[in-house]
Amino acid sequence: MDNSGLYVGLDIGTTSIKVIVAEKVKGQLNVIGVGNEPSNGLSRGVIIDIDQAAEAIRGAVNQAQEKASIEIKDVVVSVPANMLKIEPCNGLITIDDQSREITGADVRNVAASALGTSLPQEREVVDVQPEEFIVDGFDGIKDPRGMVGVRLEMRGKLITGSKGIVHNLQKAVEKAGLNIVSMILTPLAEGHELLNDGEQDFGTIIIDLGGGQTTASVIHDYELKYAVTDPEGGQFITKDISIVLNTSMNNAEKIKRDYGYADSFQASSDNEFPVEVVGQSEPSYIDEKYLSEIIEARLSQIFDRIKDKLDQVSALDLPGGIVLTGGVAALPGIADLAADQFNTNVRVYIPDQMGLRHPSFSAALSLVSYYSDLSDVELTVRSAVKATMTQAPAVKEPVHPNNKQQAEPVAKQSKPKRQKSKKKRGEGFKSFFSDFFD
Repeated sequence: MDNSGLYVGLDIGTTSIKVIVAEKVKGQLNVIGVGNEPSNGLSRGVIIDIDQAAEAIRGAVNQAQEKASIEIKDVVVSVPANMLKIEPCNGLITIDDQSREITGADVRNVAASALGTSLPQEREVVDVQPEEFIVDGFDGIKDPRGMVGVRLEMRGKLITGSKGIVHNLQKAVEKAGLNIVSMILTPLAEGHELLNDGEQDFGTIIIDLGGGQTTASVIHDYELKYAVTDPEGGQFITKDISIVLNTSMNNAEKIKRDYGYADSFQASSDNEFPVEVVGQSEPSYIDEKYLSEIIEARLSQIFDRIKDKLDQVSALDLPGGIVLTGGVAALPGIADLAADQFNTNVRVYIPDQMGLRHPSFSAALSLVSYYSDLSDVELTVRSAVKATMTQAPAVKEPVHPNNKQQAEPVAKQSKPKRQKSKKKRGEGFKSFFSDFFD
């Protein structure tokens, strides 16, 4: 089936695989199908069992196909920020005929020359971000096609990842019977979708709190400047609850979602709920405050490690503050906890599309939004990246109008700063259960 005009985003996460089918009509992106399947074969955002991952991908795709009433073959796939490297790149070609206009083929060739940089064996090119083209010494050109010149240059950013991670991702998607149209770094796509124009320009941090890991990325001057992953996420919170309360992982996950608070100051010790304890016929009762201290202890550790990394690049000085997303960001009170620990303004991003109003869908939605807004020249540059991928032949990229849209600005509500002592937050609980958190 010809899916021209449709965009399919495939977000392969540690705990779930999400597929979003969207169509763009008059510049408006409309979601027409969604698939959501528990993940298998992944650990901390990385595929470790290709067969299991492929089966889970097929399950999510089948759900989205049924809802959208289409057959899905081509997908845009998210790439995690694990072992990410960003470095400048430059390409240069000469035009053989001085009277000939620069074409898309020339743009593809100059992008390919920028990819000619010698890479270590363990690295794989994921993306090239063109910053400017230069024609016969005239710089600042966004699209050189149609111009006349003899010397074409491209300056941009080269984004590379671990060859093993990229290969396993490609293999699993292909084994699921799908063709990868483009691989997109998740922080790049989220920066485009989650942040408004001012936040992308002046600088903002996105913290994606996933199930298997946490990723912090810095967007400034509309570019991804820095990204770091922490090897802990929502699964670790669930495991803590399971161990401390002596209950199964399934019960712990349900308890976290039904009664959990990220901020222990917002939880009540008066609200109790039953917990099925292993080896006991009768449930035990604990209160929300006790549960929230377990959750907060793990989150505090994750935030502390992320803060140390962000401080090293002075990212917390940027005026945009922090935007939280990912499944863990759904926990009540998480913005207040993060604001206390990072000492900056924090908001939570939740998609506003019907059926997607949960932060765990942010990455998948960002993929289709980002790709659908790419300009023709950006698509042409990406086709050069596609041609370098060892596991897939070069595919001509679809051409579509550049309907550049920024995410709608989200009003920031000013709150009075809470008078809380950070040193006292969760210290007693973490000390008592130090064996679980160290």
